[in-house]
Amino acid sequence: MAITLVNPTGLVEVDAYRQVSVASGSKLVFIAGQVAWDADGVTVGEGDLAAQVEQCYLNIGTALSAVGGTFDDVAKLNVHVVDWTPDKMPLLMEGITRAAARLGTAPVPPATLLGVAALDVPEHLVEIEATAVLD
Repeated sequence: MAITLVNPTGLVEVDAYRQVSVASGSKLVFIAGQVAWDADGVTVGEGDLAAQVEQCYLNIGTALSAVGGTFDDVAKLNVHVVDWTPDKMPLLMEGITRAAARLGTAPVPPATLLGVAALDVPEHLVEIEATAVLD
């Protein structure tokens, strides 16, 4: 395993992710921001943030699988949510939880959550990019 996730003493422990990711692998994988498109380019879960988050995570899993990785190889996520407000956190977590169950893992690498005004397609509510490290 090329990634070790850590919650250092002295930093707040957040349930949704770990504060630090230590990479020891040799191949960096940069995954473009994934939106809630299925393989045919159809938006999954229009108007449903949890469904769109789930699809983004599944798309990242598909991209990683194509290069010999899994979500366990993710070192960092950047999450962009349209019109973010803290009351959307339960929906974000619901989508992550559902994706974790389908991926068979707990996707908790360090993450940055950013509220944005809009994404490239009006129906998209979230875009997630990932950086992974493979052995």
